[in-house]
Amino acid sequence: MTASSKSFSSAVHLEQEKMETTDQNGIFYYKGCSVPPGRLCIIRVWSHFANCLSLVGKEAEKKAPCPGLGLFYTLLSAFLFSVGSLFVKKVQDIHAVEISAFRCVFQMLIIIPCLIYRKTGFIGPKGQRIFLLLRGVLGSSAMILLYYAYQSTSLADATVISFSCPVFTSIIACIFLKEKYSPWDAVFTAFTITGVILIVRPPFLFGSEVVETDKDYSVHLKGAFAALVHAVFAAVTLVILRKIGTSVDYMLSIWYYVVAGLTECIIALSILGEWSLPHCGLDRLFLILIGLFGLGGQVFLAKAIQIEKAGLVALMKTMDVVFAFIFQIIFFHDVPSWWTVGGSLCVVASSIGAAVRKWYQSSK
Repeated sequence: MTASSKSFSSAVHLEQEKMETTDQNGIFYYKGCSVPPGRLCIIRVWSHFANCLSLVGKEAEKKAPCPGLGLFYTLLSAFLFSVGSLFVKKVQDIHAVEISAFRCVFQMLIIIPCLIYRKTGFIGPKGQRIFLLLRGVLGSSAMILLYYAYQSTSLADATVISFSCPVFTSIIACIFLKEKYSPWDAVFTAFTITGVILIVRPPFLFGSEVVETDKDYSVHLKGAFAALVHAVFAAVTLVILRKIGTSVDYMLSIWYYVVAGLTECIIALSILGEWSLPHCGLDRLFLILIGLFGLGGQVFLAKAIQIEKAGLVALMKTMDVVFAFIFQIIFFHDVPSWWTVGGSLCVVASSIGAAVRKWYQSSK
């Protein structure tokens, strides 16, 4: 008998003893009622069975969270991130680096009380500090690049290209963590590269007509490149987080993210000379909401990963693309081209394929 089964059996017997008593004359009582000796055995068997069912239910409640709660958290995280990207796109008079700085400030004001309440400290374990610092620098750089991509190209294009992150994660994890890189990963990589090419439409493949028909093509190209570099930095960040594992509280990881991000933004703004306060109250409101929605998206995504399989979370995360298309059509009246739709299908198919494959492997 295992330790868990022994503890379960002892719990059942303890519940049994609570309901049975005997007086001085040797008369048995069950739940306060006297029981004839002939029926005592039957009552004990039935009571033992009922106690087993009750304790099994209690154990199940402790181990299993609400079904689908992790997927709901992922969907909510995708929605919050998408709304935050919509606000970034709406704020056009402020540089992407300054938007990132405001987001870091607002998140810092929320993270500090959380760290004090959780008593995790502000530095982290000695052996993990270098990894936390790298996570903070690369993660914040990825955030700045993504915000620049949102401002430079369409919402859908930037979101879809950023979804190439899982492909780079597999390659980088194979190099640094010695994880297996299978032929399926190569197929998914090819799909992702094809999707990115369809969205970017480089002139050396599609001809000079692309540049001539699109007056803002150079800006679009810069935004697409920024989204691609964001995907690489985000992939490195994910590998670092995988290396850290559960030895560090996720709030501490976000703390390094906002501190490194704010420092990086201040240095960049000082060099660029782009620091300026928002002109209208609506832009200031957008900046506050960008910080709040970004933090909410991070927290719900972290909670989802804790209680749900990573493959299912990755599948539901593709809703980011759906929200990006919806917001782009509704708020900017910009219908994506067929090139963007085709590229999006390739990238999303690659992400779904990778998620399903990992889900299948983990269920074996």
